[in-house]
Amino acid sequence: MKAPEQVETARLVLRRPRAADASDIFDRYARDPVVTRYLSWPTHVSLEETRAFLAFSEGAWARWPAGAYLICAREDGAILGSTGLSFETRLRAATGYVLARDAWGRGYATEALAALVGIARAVGLRRLEALCHVDHQSSWRVLEKCGFEREGRLRRHSVFPNLDEPGPCDVWCYATTFD
Repeated sequence: MKAPEQVETARLVLRRPRAADASDIFDRYARDPVVTRYLSWPTHVSLEETRAFLAFSEGAWARWPAGAYLICAREDGAILGSTGLSFETRLRAATGYVLARDAWGRGYATEALAALVGIARAVGLRRLEALCHVDHQSSWRVLEKCGFEREGRLRRHSVFPNLDEPGPCDVWCYATTFD
């Protein structure tokens, strides 16, 4: 079953990205080193890197029931950030989220993740996982608000290319499961 390409919440629209979104994604969050600090992908230094993300997203949507979603303001359509499902198998996927700085602290990440959990359930996932740097408290608090359980600390697991830490860092592993 394919996921819907657009989902609306009280304040947000989650929608499949389009090639025409590249400049807005780049300007709003992908090139901001503060926003991308705890992300697993490097801060974009060119619009070409953002276009490569969009091509990757198209491939995921072609292969799997869903892929990346842009998080947009329902009132005016402004791009606030992104989230999505990264399928590992037909029954298991990972997720994450990123918001532009001016969208922080307003509950958008929680609202977007709650909608994404609904999408995951609707497409038949049994497990939805998320990893976050152990120091990124605001991120793991969002996961906990959305019903994810902390399963443990994975030591020296993930590289965060935008941190000055050499080598892999510790992360918290969170998951939620569906019947």
